[in-house]
Amino acid sequence: MPPAKKRTRTYDPAKIRTAVLAQFAHVREAVAGLTEEQLAAPTRLGDWTVRELAAHVAMVVGAVARVLEMAEPAKHELPLLEWPSGTATKSAAIAERTRELAASAESAELFARTTARIEKALAEAPGTRLVPTLPQALDRAGAGEPQTGAMTLADFLVTRIVELVVHTDDLNDALPGLDVPYDRQALAACTRVLADTLAVKAPGASTEVRIPPFAVVQCVEGPRHTRGTPPNVVETDPLTWIRLATGRVEWRAVLDDAKVSASGERADLSRLLPLMG
Repeated sequence: MPPAKKRTRTYDPAKIRTAVLAQFAHVREAVAGLTEEQLAAPTRLGDWTVRELAAHVAMVVGAVARVLEMAEPAKHELPLLEWPSGTATKSAAIAERTRELAASAESAELFARTTARIEKALAEAPGTRLVPTLPQALDRAGAGEPQTGAMTLADFLVTRIVELVVHTDDLNDALPGLDVPYDRQALAACTRVLADTLAVKAPGASTEVRIPPFAVVQCVEGPRHTRGTPPNVVETDPLTWIRLATGRVEWRAVLDDAKVSASGERADLSRLLPLMG
C-alpha cells in the first residue's frame, strides 16, 4: 500500500492577519527609537544599512495594500510552499527599490503610512481573494516586472509573516541589545512554512526534523520510519532553523556551536539548505 499523501498545513486567516499587524507594530516601535547612528549601522545583508533594512520591512508589508489595489487574477497559480524557492530571483530589483524608498522618507513616516494602508486594506478584503504576487520591491504600477503567479490573500499574508520574522532577526543581529520581540503566532507560522518547504523539496520519511515547540516534519528519501525513535533526527530551535533556511548561518557552523543536533546517516541537511534567498 502506498504511503498516505501528506495534507498541506492550513493557517487561520484571522490569526495570520493579527500576527502580521502585531509583528509589524513590534518593528515599527523599535525603529522609531533608533538614532541616526544606529540607522546608519551595517547589516548582514550585503551593503544595506539598518535604515535600508527598515525601509525594506515597510515595503514588503506594504505590498499587501498594493496587490489589493490591483485587479483580482482569474485563477490561483502559486501554492504557498512554492513561494520560498522563488524569492531569490528578484533580488536586484528588490535592492534597487529598497534604496529608493529609504532615501525618499524617514523611517517613522514610512511605517506610519504603511500601517494605515494595510489596516484599511485588510479590513475590506476576504482571505479567499486572489492577489498577484508582484515583487515586493516595486511600489509603482506598470513597472514591467513579471509576476510569479496568483495566490490567495490568506497565503500572501503568510509570506509577509516570513519576511517580517526573518527581517526582525536581521535587525536584532545588526543592533545587539535592540531585542525586537517576536509575536508567537508569527514565529510559529514562519517556522512551519519553512519546515514544510523542506519536506516538499526533499520528500520522504527517513529523516525527522524537529523544531520545538512549533513543527515536526518528515523528509528525505530512504527507509520509512514506522515506530519508536527515528533513525535520522535533526533538532533545533525556531530561530536557528529560520537562519539555516534563509542562508543566514551555515549548517556546519551551527553543528559546531551545538545549536543543531543531527543523528543518523541521513541527518545532514546541508545539501538542501538554504530554502530561500
